[in-house]
Amino acid sequence: MSDFNQQVIEEFRANGGKVGGYFEGADLLLLTTTGARSGRQVTSPVMYLEDGGRLVVIASKAGADDNPAWFHNLRANPEVKVEIGTEEFQAEASVVDRQERDRLYARMVEKAPGFADYETKTTRVIPVITLNRLS
Repeated sequence: MSDFNQQVIEEFRANGGKVGGYFEGADLLLLTTTGARSGRQVTSPVMYLEDGGRLVVIASKAGADDNPAWFHNLRANPEVKVEIGTEEFQAEASVVDRQERDRLYARMVEKAPGFADYETKTTRVIPVITLNRLS
Protein backbone atom coordinates (compact mmCIF):
# COMPACT_ATOMS: atom_id res chain seq x y z
CA MET A 1 0.00 0.00 0.00
CA SER A 2 1.31 3.46 -0.78
CA ASP A 3 2.50 5.70 2.02
CA PHE A 4 -0.08 8.28 0.91
CA ASN A 5 -2.98 5.84 1.29
CA GLN A 6 -1.66 4.59 4.63
CA GLN A 7 -1.47 8.16 5.99
CA VAL A 8 -5.04 8.89 4.82
CA ILE A 9 -6.31 5.65 6.43
CA GLU A 10 -4.60 6.42 9.73
CA GLU A 11 -5.90 10.01 9.75
CA PHE A 12 -9.43 8.81 8.85
CA ARG A 13 -9.50 6.31 11.72
CA ALA A 14 -7.94 8.71 14.22
CA ASN A 15 -10.41 11.51 13.43
CA GLY A 16 -13.75 9.73 13.05
CA GLY A 17 -13.64 9.79 9.25
CA LYS A 18 -12.33 13.33 8.79
CA VAL A 19 -9.13 13.98 6.86
CA GLY A 20 -7.23 17.00 5.59
CA GLY A 21 -5.02 17.51 2.60
CA TYR A 22 -6.14 16.24 -0.80
CA PHE A 23 -9.38 14.71 0.56
CA GLU A 24 -10.32 17.54 2.95
CA GLY A 25 -14.07 18.09 2.87
CA ALA A 26 -14.68 15.13 0.54
CA ASP A 27 -17.09 12.31 1.28
CA LEU A 28 -14.56 9.58 1.90
CA LEU A 29 -14.95 5.97 2.93
CA LEU A 30 -12.49 3.20 3.59
CA LEU A 31 -13.10 0.17 1.40
CA THR A 32 -11.58 -3.13 2.51
CA THR A 33 -11.47 -5.82 -0.15
CA THR A 34 -10.09 -9.35 -0.15
CA GLY A 35 -7.14 -9.78 -2.48
CA ALA A 36 -8.10 -11.68 -5.64
CA ARG A 37 -4.87 -13.69 -5.59
CA SER A 38 -3.41 -13.16 -2.12
CA GLY A 39 -6.59 -13.47 -0.05
CA ARG A 40 -5.25 -10.63 2.15
CA GLN A 41 -7.44 -7.80 3.40
CA VAL A 42 -6.55 -4.55 1.61
CA THR A 43 -7.96 -1.14 2.61
CA SER A 44 -8.24 1.83 0.25
CA PRO A 45 -9.59 5.36 0.80
CA VAL A 46 -12.25 6.10 -1.83
CA MET A 47 -14.56 9.04 -2.49
CA TYR A 48 -18.24 8.14 -2.61
CA LEU A 49 -21.74 9.45 -3.13
CA GLU A 50 -25.09 8.17 -1.96
CA ASP A 51 -27.81 7.01 -4.32
CA GLY A 52 -31.09 5.66 -3.03
CA GLY A 53 -29.74 3.99 0.09
CA ARG A 54 -26.63 2.58 -1.52
CA LEU A 55 -23.13 3.93 -1.78
CA VAL A 56 -21.45 4.58 -5.11
CA VAL A 57 -17.69 4.46 -5.71
CA ILE A 58 -15.74 5.06 -8.90
CA ALA A 59 -12.74 2.95 -10.00
CA SER A 60 -11.04 5.98 -11.56
CA LYS A 61 -7.43 5.51 -10.41
CA ALA A 62 -7.13 9.22 -11.31
CA GLY A 63 -7.60 8.42 -14.99
CA ALA A 64 -4.89 5.76 -15.29
CA ASP A 65 -5.20 3.29 -18.16
CA ASP A 66 -5.80 0.38 -15.78
CA ASN A 67 -8.27 -0.19 -12.98
CA PRO A 68 -7.24 0.10 -9.33
CA ALA A 69 -6.31 -3.13 -7.54
CA TRP A 70 -9.33 -2.81 -5.24
CA PHE A 71 -11.60 -3.08 -8.29
CA HIS A 72 -10.06 -6.40 -9.34
CA ASN A 73 -10.37 -7.61 -5.75
CA LEU A 74 -14.07 -6.84 -5.43
CA ARG A 75 -14.81 -8.43 -8.79
CA ALA A 76 -13.29 -11.66 -7.43
CA ASN A 77 -14.72 -11.23 -3.92
CA PRO A 78 -17.75 -8.88 -3.91
CA GLU A 79 -18.27 -8.90 -0.13
CA VAL A 80 -16.40 -5.89 1.23
CA LYS A 81 -16.04 -3.96 4.48
CA VAL A 82 -16.97 -0.27 4.47
CA GLU A 83 -15.98 2.35 7.02
CA ILE A 84 -17.74 5.73 7.03
CA GLY A 85 -16.99 8.02 9.93
CA THR A 86 -16.90 5.70 12.92
CA GLU A 87 -19.37 3.20 11.42
CA GLU A 88 -18.21 -0.10 9.94
CA PHE A 89 -20.32 -2.63 8.03
CA GLN A 90 -20.24 -5.37 5.41
CA ALA A 91 -21.55 -4.65 1.91
CA GLU A 92 -21.90 -6.36 -1.43
CA ALA A 93 -20.23 -4.64 -4.38
CA SER A 94 -21.83 -4.64 -7.84
CA VAL A 95 -20.60 -3.08 -11.07
CA VAL A 96 -23.46 -1.16 -12.68
CA ASP A 97 -24.51 -1.34 -16.33
CA ARG A 98 -23.45 1.35 -18.82
CA GLN A 99 -26.60 3.50 -18.63
CA GLU A 100 -26.58 3.62 -14.83
CA ARG A 101 -22.82 4.08 -14.89
CA ASP A 102 -23.14 7.20 -17.04
CA ARG A 103 -25.84 8.67 -14.75
CA LEU A 104 -23.89 7.99 -11.57
CA TYR A 105 -20.58 9.13 -13.01
CA ALA A 106 -22.20 12.44 -14.02
CA ARG A 107 -23.44 12.85 -10.45
CA MET A 108 -19.91 12.32 -9.13
CA VAL A 109 -18.58 14.90 -11.60
CA GLU A 110 -21.13 17.41 -10.24
CA LYS A 111 -19.92 16.70 -6.72
CA ALA A 112 -16.20 16.46 -7.51
CA PRO A 113 -15.35 18.07 -10.90
CA GLY A 114 -11.91 16.43 -11.02
CA PHE A 115 -13.61 13.20 -12.07
CA ALA A 116 -14.36 14.81 -15.46
CA ASP A 117 -10.60 15.08 -16.05
CA TYR A 118 -10.09 11.41 -15.28
CA GLU A 119 -12.28 10.38 -18.22
CA THR A 120 -10.21 12.50 -20.62
CA LYS A 121 -6.95 10.87 -19.47
CA THR A 122 -7.89 7.31 -20.43
CA THR A 123 -9.58 5.34 -23.18
CA ARG A 124 -11.10 2.83 -20.75
CA VAL A 125 -14.65 3.18 -19.51
CA ILE A 126 -14.13 3.92 -15.83
CA PRO A 127 -16.22 1.46 -13.80
CA VAL A 128 -18.88 2.58 -11.32
CA ILE A 129 -19.65 0.30 -8.38
CA THR A 130 -22.53 0.26 -5.91
CA LEU A 131 -22.07 -0.94 -2.35
CA ASN A 132 -25.21 -2.41 -0.82
CA ARG A 133 -25.21 -2.88 2.93
CA LEU A 134 -25.61 -6.48 4.08
CA SER A 135 -27.84 -7.09 7.11
